[in-house]
Parts: sequence; structure tokens; C-alpha cells
Amino acid sequence: MKRTIRVHIGEAARLVGTLRYDQQGARENAVFEYDATWLADAERFAIEPALALVAGPQFHRKTRDGSVFHAAIADTEPDGWGRRVIQRDYAKRRQEARRVGEAVELSPLNSLDYLLAVDDVSRVGALRLQDENGRFQRASEDGRRTTPPLIELAHLLAASRAVETNTETAADLAYLRGRGTSLGGLRPKCSVIDDDGQLSIGKFPSVADERPVTKGEVLAMRLAKRAGIDAADARLVESDGAPIALIRRFDRPRGGGRLMYVSAATMLGAEPGDPGEHAYTELVDALRQNGATPPADIEELWRRIAFSILITNVDDHLRNHGFLHVERGLWRLAPAFDINPFPERVRELKTWVSEEAGPQATIEALMSVVPYFRLTQARAKAILAEVEHGVAAWRDEGRALGMTGVELESFADAFEHGERVAGRRVIG
Repeated sequence: MKRTIRVHIGEAARLVGTLRYDQQGARENAVFEYDATWLADAERFAIEPALALVAGPQFHRKTRDGSVFHAAIADTEPDGWGRRVIQRDYAKRRQEARRVGEAVELSPLNSLDYLLAVDDVSRVGALRLQDENGRFQRASEDGRRTTPPLIELAHLLAASRAVETNTETAADLAYLRGRGTSLGGLRPKCSVIDDDGQLSIGKFPSVADERPVTKGEVLAMRLAKRAGIDAADARLVESDGAPIALIRRFDRPRGGGRLMYVSAATMLGAEPGDPGEHAYTELVDALRQNGATPPADIEELWRRIAFSILITNVDDHLRNHGFLHVERGLWRLAPAFDINPFPERVRELKTWVSEEAGPQATIEALMSVVPYFRLTQARAKAILAEVEHGVAAWRDEGRALGMTGVELESFADAFEHGERVAGRRVIG
């Protein structure tokens, strides 16, 4: 199997290059090549640091758990939940083909199938993939909307619950297919258009939840803003009595258009299964090398680490951080997203504060990197005080969201712990 996919960027669909995919049995290869028109464009930029602005094909070495595609393209693949829907849909169609006695079996899903299954309207960032027939993948089918409005949340919720409980119908899967996200995670979610006409992500409660996870995420996002963090807009909406977290997409500005996005993993060239761990100090290095406003973003990054420590946001892996392109190969930190309090987790960060500090989510580790972030002690203490002040309002903010006392208590261990005390001691 050989396919040639043209890679475009933005609403204007400027041609960036060509993706060539080759499958021979279980072996897959992908090659990307910048188009000559892009290389000659005054506003050209490398779509990721590892893809140099040079003519000719550029190959990508697939790691055991990584993608066959270059990282900037792989960032637009469906996340765990999206893959689950695609797999279930494939299995359902294969069963139906057998039931009616079709002689031709469906080919097994490959990496390109997953990549092209994401809807063009909601594909993360600014990259757009066009097939050999000139159709952007996955474009609308039969004139139907591919991204549903908010009023369809009940249908989306019901279909998602059916997938979680293994009771989904072919119609459920057809409704969900292509409407997932690329931003990570196995939890049920879907792209929607909110009441303001803006692209958003609806995150649904899971049937396995033992606490109100969606409320906890919106609480954390609201607290992040109180702590002075540039965070994605988040609110709770209700559908059939279920609290749904609605997170506005930051890569779709209000005035229209699409912003180029890459994950922090892509910025660092980090692959799944890499030996060793990655640290926030590496992101500092990346900002100094590729940042549009390094001092401001480095300070913002330190603020986010402080916040994660104080609310026990320990799922802070590199795909839960990202960058938006500003101009000519310069990037800025994307707004914070996917922030959650984890009261039951061990207090260890997925992204280490530094190699020396290790994974411990402690104020001591945070203060140890103040010189590396080029902050003065006075400025670091001022930022920590602002973060502590924001986090201290967690019960008030939760009540404002309509959380009950029992619901708030289920998150208490994430917010009330020794590191809050340690932080107050440092502030003085």
C-alpha cells in the first residue's frame, strides 16, 4: 500500500509539503518532504524543530511505542479515546461484512487510517491533510456537520457511554467517528461547537468515575486563572443530569483561522519509550532557543510547576504541555490545559522539575531551579504567593461551580497537604 498525502496549513490551505506512506505487510514507513513553494515563502518555518527547512525527503525513525509519522504530524493523530472509537467502528463494520456474506474482508487498520480518521474541522493545530483526490481528511460526509453543536451533547454523551459499556450500535459509532480529539487521554470526549460558535472539547464523565472528575478539571482550570496562569477557558454544562467539562480550543482564535500547535514532546524531540526522563529544565532550554518571548514564558512555566505541585496535578507529561507558533519559527507556550487534581495519586510529577530534583512534587524541588529559570528569589516568592492565594480559594471556587460538600471533600487530599504548608513557609 502506497499513499501520497499533501500537507497544508491554515484556513487558506497553503501547501507545506508531501507525506508519503508505504506499507508492506506489517512494516510501515513515512517520509515527509517540504514543497518548493513553502521553502521559497517569506513566512516559511519548520513545522517542528526536527524537520529542518531543507529540500528533499526526510525520514522518521519509528520507536517501539512511537508513531510512524514525524512528530508534528503525529500530534494530530487521534488520542486514546478516538482510537477506541475507530477500532470499535472497524470491528462493527467487519462483523456486518461477515454477516451479509461479503467476500472481501476489510483491510486491517494501519497508522494512516487512524491519522486520516480525524475530522479536518477539529484536527489540532493548523495542519490539514489532503488525499490524492484533493479532499481534506476527514471532510464532511453527505453534507452533514462533522462537528456537532452544543445541543447535541445528550446524543454524544449517550453514544460515549454505550462505547464505555460495550453496548454501542453502528449508529453510535458512526455518530462519534472522527469527532474525537488529538490532545490525549482515554477518557470520553468529543469536539463540539459551543454557543458562541467556537470550537470546544466536551469532556464527559466516565462510568468508572468514583468522584466528579469533570467538575474537578473545571475547578482546576478556574483556579489556574486565579493563580495568574494563562489557561484555556473552561466551564461546566449539564446534559441529562451529567456534568460535562467544556474546554474552549485555544488553537482557533475568535477572529477565525488556525494556529500551528505542537506538543512539548515534539518540541523536545521526545519519543514514547525514550530511556530516561524529561524535565522542565529542558523546556526552559527549548524556550531560550525557539521562544518568541523566552523570559515571560519561562516565568509562566515556573508558575505552572508551582500550581501543579500545590493542586497535585501529577499527570503533567509532555503531551499535556504545548506550543503555538508565533512567526518564522518562533514559538510561545500554549495556554495550560488538561490540568486535574489527583487526590489518590503518589505525589510525583510525570515531567521532572530537573534531572537533579527528580520526580518529587515538592516546593524544595521547585525552589532548587529558581536560578536555572533566571528568577530572583524575591520574584519566585512573589509568584509562589500568587499561586498559593489562588489555590487557597479551592473550596469557594468549587461551591461557585455548584459542587456539594461531599464532592469537594473527595478532592481535599489534592489541595490540602504538606507542600501547601511548605509553600507558605517559603513565602514567609
